[in-house]
Amino acid sequence: MQILQRFEDLPLSPEVQRGIKELKFEELFPIQAQAIMPLLEGKDVIGQAQTGTGKTAAFGVPMLERLQRNDKHVQGLVLVPTRELALQVADHINNFGKYTPLRAIAIYGGDPIQKQISALQRGVQVVVGTPGRVIDHLKRGTLRLNTVKVVVLDEADRMLDMGFRDDIDYILGKVPVNRQISLFSATIDSSVMGISHRYMTEPEKILVSKDEIALPQITQLYTVVNPRDKFDVLCRLIDGENIRRAIVFCRTRHGAAHLSDKLRRCGYDAEAIHADLSQAQRETIVKAFRDYRIQLLVATDVAARGLDIEGITHILNYDVPFDSLMYFHRIGRTARVGKDGTAITLVGYGELSEFERIQALTKTRIERIEIE
Repeated sequence: MQILQRFEDLPLSPEVQRGIKELKFEELFPIQAQAIMPLLEGKDVIGQAQTGTGKTAAFGVPMLERLQRNDKHVQGLVLVPTRELALQVADHINNFGKYTPLRAIAIYGGDPIQKQISALQRGVQVVVGTPGRVIDHLKRGTLRLNTVKVVVLDEADRMLDMGFRDDIDYILGKVPVNRQISLFSATIDSSVMGISHRYMTEPEKILVSKDEIALPQITQLYTVVNPRDKFDVLCRLIDGENIRRAIVFCRTRHGAAHLSDKLRRCGYDAEAIHADLSQAQRETIVKAFRDYRIQLLVATDVAARGLDIEGITHILNYDVPFDSLMYFHRIGRTARVGKDGTAITLVGYGELSEFERIQALTKTRIERIEIE
């Protein structure tokens, strides 16, 4: 089977392609390249993939293509272990389907149930939920799964570890027999395979190893800092390493704008690009950076997707990204066309667990450095 390389090569509707293009998703990650086509064809799939390997697009994009757009009944169901993941997955699916009439909502415990009931009554095609809250809605009669065509079990091993096995059985007992099921899990053990044997039909198995997202030509470094000292450490890095051309990544547009202002006040040639700027403003700033008139481009992840600029020697992660996979997108902006590059991440005390998730995803060494 031919493995496709880019989203634009996939047989997707123009509306979904437009949503993907707007997110600046271009090259397929391994799990996407291997899972999307079988899922589009209606096959059941077991995907072994860590968090942060791009699996939400791997199951979310084909799901949108397989649902009836003029039908307001629930046709897609994604079960996830946590509230955070429910919100994140629903958000991603809504972004992919932005130019279609299809909509996803997240339902989870701890959120007012009446608000969720109202959203379900208005009509949604995809429900992303934690097992306990999904069952709550099923028992109240506010959610029916008899029209579901596509089911995804995301982070199946975590759901089983958290004791949701009986809940999963209960929920899957409520969906039609002729539905497509995909299961994604960081580990494929006997309990995960038990679900597969019981509910899936000749599933295609896809394994994605950590080293497939390693970037050996990039020197990866990090330093742990007190969040209050981050700006001073950044300036010391720029001066000490004599950095002349870098992208500095921030989590939020406010953070990017604030940081570029501070850098300019300290005498650095810095400009920010983020979603609040018009396309024309962004293009002007990117052109100035391309033409070496700007030393530091301060960017959010959304603004930097798809940026392909030669000669960037350093990527400076001022904030650890929310999404582990985004780290690899960020650092891939350097070391283009066979050249070497350096990525340095400033890890605040509160970001250590998020950074450890990134380290677990790659076999490439990320070396710790001390900055006085």
